[in-house]
Amino acid sequence: MVGKALSLLVMLGDAPGATTAADLSRRADLPFSTAYRLLQSLQRAGFVDFEPEGKKYSLGLRVFQLGLYVANSLGFAGTATPVLSRLTEKTQEASILAVPDEDRFLTVAKVDGPRAFRVTSDPGYRGYLHCSAVGKALLAFAPEEERERLVEGIELVPVAPKAITDRAEFRAELDRVRSQGYSLMDEENEIGMRAVAVPILAESRPGEPARAIAAIACSAPTVRMSVDELVDQLPALREAAEELAARLPRH
Repeated sequence: MVGKALSLLVMLGDAPGATTAADLSRRADLPFSTAYRLLQSLQRAGFVDFEPEGKKYSLGLRVFQLGLYVANSLGFAGTATPVLSRLTEKTQEASILAVPDEDRFLTVAKVDGPRAFRVTSDPGYRGYLHCSAVGKALLAFAPEEERERLVEGIELVPVAPKAITDRAEFRAELDRVRSQGYSLMDEENEIGMRAVAVPILAESRPGEPARAIAAIACSAPTVRMSVDELVDQLPALREAAEELAARLPRH
């Protein structure tokens, strides 16, 4: 039952907004009575909020609290935010730190730029690997066995018209990222947005290639930065990545 309850929490986190018990039971392949009972228990514990008017559920503040505990214990909040702030001062655009999370990436820290037009990838956001700059960087520099499993297994969702949906093209894109050392997102995840990202690398074992423990990105609206202008931010991104590589925990 614990596993089923946790799966409901994950589904609530993946949902774009509040959702009903019937929808959750269908997505989790659980009897409605079981899903409803688990949601009631999670609500009493503060992990789930309930909206009586629409009879919909969403994540509760208790989840947010635990997320902050994890971020602080792993050093993300205290270590990453000052580095991202300095990066944003240089680029004048949003800086994002993400880590691998099974077949997605998880945003763990973000600093918005000073100008209008906020980036929507807030801490706690789980995004697709194939259509994001951080996702491509994480996957391109993942251990070979894991990379092959994900390249062959993940669904290439057409999130936006420019998203890669062909597996051979996706593999070629990752080869390009590994060769050049950085990744780009040009309206593949969100129309009107671009991003450039670099991996934060750590040695796996002596003699083995370095693996990405995280990725750091600069994201900007297409009206403010061309692809070439984003690539011009690479020295600042790499400097931030080197600093975080020395300070973030290996896990």
